[in-house]
Amino acid sequence: MSPRLAKALVNGLLIGGTLVAVFPLLWMLSVSFMRPGEASALPPPLLPTHATLANYHELFERAGMGRYLLNSLGVSSAITLLSLAFNLMAGYAFAKLRFSGRERLFQVLLGGLVIPAQVAMLPLFLLLKYLGLVNSYAAVVLPAMATIFGIFLVRQYARGIPDDLMEAARIDGAGELRIFVQIVLPLLKPIMVTLAIFTFLTAWNDFMWPLIALTGQEHYTLPIALASLSREHVQDSELMMAGSVVSVLPVLVLFLALQRYYLQGLLLGSVKG
Repeated sequence: MSPRLAKALVNGLLIGGTLVAVFPLLWMLSVSFMRPGEASALPPPLLPTHATLANYHELFERAGMGRYLLNSLGVSSAITLLSLAFNLMAGYAFAKLRFSGRERLFQVLLGGLVIPAQVAMLPLFLLLKYLGLVNSYAAVVLPAMATIFGIFLVRQYARGIPDDLMEAARIDGAGELRIFVQIVLPLLKPIMVTLAIFTFLTAWNDFMWPLIALTGQEHYTLPIALASLSREHVQDSELMMAGSVVSVLPVLVLFLALQRYYLQGLLLGSVKG
């Protein structure tokens, strides 16, 4: 096989795979602009006969989707900021600070990765109930303030930072907090962006834990609100597609805008140390 033919074959496969992956999203967007019942026709139409914003109007005016959108945005942002703060500090400590039992404690921490998250949900719920935090945003935010994967990712990346930089700063009289803020944080920028995107996407799409912790409809996040809406409008495909677009579009735009930093941070974090 000639190099030109092989290149054309590879490009064709890549284009075909991209179309297969993107087509459901494009059709979802198209259906969201269709009139009620139009998507149920056989064969299903690819494009709306007469595009309309009625589904989005009903979604925000009648179903109150704007409130759930703000709930998801607030919860996801709070989780991202707190998780960044705790994961960066803990990852840096495990990578660069010397203290008794550091390696053993890190091994125990990594052992927690093999425990399914569902196993911890019941005792965590009982603990939050005892503290009186059930049906509050704190019940969703507090358990996600630090993650084992996030600490591991930061630790692997921070191990690649030269120790000479921090030793020189200590000789000049800089304290540990100043070293962390002025020297370490700027060097951790790629992994910070990666961790921020990963955490925000995970929090935004989380369904199971908010469903357990939030019992009041006024606190619902977007995935729970869409699931509740689907039970009431099970036959209204166009409305549900509009809701899916509202749920997917913000995180899709965020990921596409920052994907270069996301992939760079993942690759660097996987090879450092």
